[in-house]
Amino acid sequence: MEKITNHQKAEPQEDVIQKERVEATNEFQQEILPVVVESELADAAQPADETHSATDVDPVSTPSSEDTSSPDTESAPQEPQDEPASSFAVSSSTSDESDSDASGTAPVTVTEDAKESSESSDTQPRAEDEEPLNIPEVLPILPLKDTVIYPFSVQPFSVGQERYIRLIDDVMRGNRLVVLVAQKSPDIDHAGPDDIYRVGTVSRVGRMFRMPDGTVQIAVQGLERVTIDEFTQEKPYLMARVTSKPDTQENDTETEAIKRNVISYFQRLVALVQNVPEGVAAATLNLEEPRQVVYVIATFVQMEMELRQKLLEIDSVHEKLNRLSDFLTHELEILELGKKIQNSAQEEMGKVQREYLLREQLKAIQRELGEESEEQATVNELRRKLEDAKMPDEAYKEANRELSRLEKLPTVSPEYSIIRTYVELLVSLPWNKGTATQIDVPHAREVLDQDHYDLQKIKERILEYLAVRRLKEDRLSEEKERARAEVEIEGGVEVENIIPTQPLINQEAGRPINREPILCFVGPPGVGKTSLGQSIARALGRKFARMSLGGIRDEAEIRGHRRTYIGAMPGRIIQTLRRLEANDPVIMLDEVDKVGADWRGDPSSALLEVLDPEQNYNFRDNYLDLPFDLSKVMFIATANSLEPIPAPLRDRMEILELSGYTEEQKLHIALNYLLPKQRESNGLKENELTIDDDAIRRVARDYTREAGVRNLERQIGSLSRKVARQISEGLQAPIHIAVDQVPEYLGRQRFFDEVAERIDRPGIATGLAWTAVGGEIMFIEVATMPGKEERLILTGQLGDVMKESAMAALSYVRSNATALGLPKNVFEGQNIHIHVPAGGIPKDGPSAGVTMTTVLVSLATGRKVRSDVAMTGEITLRGKVMPIGGIKEKTLAAYRSGIRTVILPEKNKADLLEDIPVELRDQMSFVYVSDIREVLDAALEPEDEQEHDHKGSSDGDGRSRKHKGSKNEKSEKAVAKA
Repeated sequence: MEKITNHQKAEPQEDVIQKERVEATNEFQQEILPVVVESELADAAQPADETHSATDVDPVSTPSSEDTSSPDTESAPQEPQDEPASSFAVSSSTSDESDSDASGTAPVTVTEDAKESSESSDTQPRAEDEEPLNIPEVLPILPLKDTVIYPFSVQPFSVGQERYIRLIDDVMRGNRLVVLVAQKSPDIDHAGPDDIYRVGTVSRVGRMFRMPDGTVQIAVQGLERVTIDEFTQEKPYLMARVTSKPDTQENDTETEAIKRNVISYFQRLVALVQNVPEGVAAATLNLEEPRQVVYVIATFVQMEMELRQKLLEIDSVHEKLNRLSDFLTHELEILELGKKIQNSAQEEMGKVQREYLLREQLKAIQRELGEESEEQATVNELRRKLEDAKMPDEAYKEANRELSRLEKLPTVSPEYSIIRTYVELLVSLPWNKGTATQIDVPHAREVLDQDHYDLQKIKERILEYLAVRRLKEDRLSEEKERARAEVEIEGGVEVENIIPTQPLINQEAGRPINREPILCFVGPPGVGKTSLGQSIARALGRKFARMSLGGIRDEAEIRGHRRTYIGAMPGRIIQTLRRLEANDPVIMLDEVDKVGADWRGDPSSALLEVLDPEQNYNFRDNYLDLPFDLSKVMFIATANSLEPIPAPLRDRMEILELSGYTEEQKLHIALNYLLPKQRESNGLKENELTIDDDAIRRVARDYTREAGVRNLERQIGSLSRKVARQISEGLQAPIHIAVDQVPEYLGRQRFFDEVAERIDRPGIATGLAWTAVGGEIMFIEVATMPGKEERLILTGQLGDVMKESAMAALSYVRSNATALGLPKNVFEGQNIHIHVPAGGIPKDGPSAGVTMTTVLVSLATGRKVRSDVAMTGEITLRGKVMPIGGIKEKTLAAYRSGIRTVILPEKNKADLLEDIPVELRDQMSFVYVSDIREVLDAALEPEDEQEHDHKGSSDGDGRSRKHKGSKNEKSEKAVAKA
């Protein structure tokens, strides 16, 4: 407890000491320094040729009795006429830095000495009545940090180190003269002879005041420049032998001109800065001597330490003026440029403020006159649209809240345009505005038939949807009429709006009752997927929009950006609805299988909510940040392949496959759709161009060979352009193009039937494959080579499934060699190489199993595979043929290549009957198989034909009989090399 009490008593004592220190500092600055300044100003009023005593320079005025009684603060006896009197002084503030040697602060007083200004030099002799300043040979040295003292200046200092306090005490007991020299580095606390410059200023200590914390405040007056010749003492403080170094003052016209320029520059500088004491600029106008001008102005301008010292060390006043003039010119350029920039900024700000005030005044005047301002008119227009939008309650409240914010914001606010854009979006969205008309199913069928040929499955699905929607509307209308008949009449007026026009939302589940289907058309390019969406919209009487999703990688393209980002926009779904001004359009999401994903998100995941009938009634766009009902929108997606589409997204859509067209279908489409369109596009009349049916067939077969009709349309367009040119050049219409004239218009044939040429030896067969652009034929080749280790080599960029099919085929052949009429050791000691040409194209799938088995047996038996046969199907280790997909595309590919016999799995017979048109089935023959032996019987040529074609025959063990120099031996070598 005793310690605590003592501590508590000590705190007030510290406060008292601090208070005394502050009071003493204020007294020194406010009482002592002004006395010196007043004395200097009084002397400045006297004639310059009068002499003054030292007591006039340093009038003693102690602030208190304690200071007077202290021997440290008593003035030492003054020797009259020791130094010249001063004639000019200006006061400023002081600072207290007790931790430094003798740290200088901002200049306080500048002294103009009439007698010193008239001292003689090499170019200006001293007046005879002037008495020179007597400078002792040895004087104490007081180092200064970050400051240089010039002659004619009075400046306060705070001295804190013990040795320098002792120096001041000794000086005050003597002649009060001390040499003030700047340190080379302000970081040195105990400066030695090597740490200070050799040129300083001999100064007189005018007053000393001892502070409560032990430091000493002094005021010094600069008298003359001196040079340090030799240090005589380093402890307890520095003393040195010094030599007076008067300035060389030139009295010529050029020096006078530079002096006047320097004074002018300083006047301009004072007008631009605020830290120069009052009266300084006016006082410089009264300075006559160039030397005085240099030191007075240099005292009050801010310059670097090196330049200050350099200005002191230069002997010539003319050179000093030049240096000072260059410095002031540079500073003026910087300050005037900064002032110009500041004025420009203030002018711009003033302009904005003026516009704001004028706008406010205009608003006040308009309110008095009962008129609307432009901003208020905008808000009122938005409010009117808000009332007409018939939006849900949540959206209505949000729009009202944002409108209230908009009214309070000035138009210059950055948020004004953001809020206005957002509200404009809210009121322009079709919250409850549709375009659907009365559904007419027969009319819809006519529209679909007019725009597209065949596509019966797609048309049936659309008509089913329309029929269901029509029945729902009819039933709803009947219920509405029945309910209206039961409404009571109140006051002779029928009660209205009791029965809603359409029950959109199931109140129990919170989901829409009438949900639109999400259809996905999958098929090769050119079969009419995109144009079919336009026909559906026309049949439904709705607006249509197409959104291409190919290459989209940013999720914000679907959901929009958040409003916190600059330049944020709603997603493409909301933008499309705003543009169409309807909440029930048909929107086609084109190329949904080509949507990408990267670090910005996965757009396909955002489509999950859009395409899910269970969720899209409450779709929330990031920019809109409000639920929007998409359940009335009919979304139709298109894709070339289902594989790239994520499974969750694929599960939300109803898949409708569009296969390629047969040759007869292409003929019908060309005659009824493509040719009339191209004639119109190229300015031809109906009777000016006609094309034979066989000519169109030849174009489709020899110049396009595709699943769709896109390239066929291009070729017909080429024919139309060439005919238009002929007519323009004078050829008489009509022009008829026959089948033999096609090369004249389109050039050489592009595609050839090469199956017969390639299937000319054992070990090669034709398979069928499905691709995203339709069906294709593929050749499978096999060769054997002797090897120490039996090895199966697979080439042609085969996928894992296809490699496994090759292994299964080889295992079946080896395990059933006897049943197939092959030796038990078939392929023993041989490497088997299976290759699928077009090695640059990746291939995969199980449907090549039967083809690989066939080529292995063909090579082992030496029997060729029929060139007019193509096959497809998956094989098991027991030899069973399993069903596969893509029957129509594969069949069409075989037909386009000139193959008329196709081997198919038995279980795919129903698919063939359903998908393949009757006219195509009549032109081809199909072999349905369930076992691999049936495939071999149908695909391999009979042994009789084999013996007739080759001079060598098989001996039953799977190896050809070798006769020296026979053709059979040469054929076997050729196959092995292949």
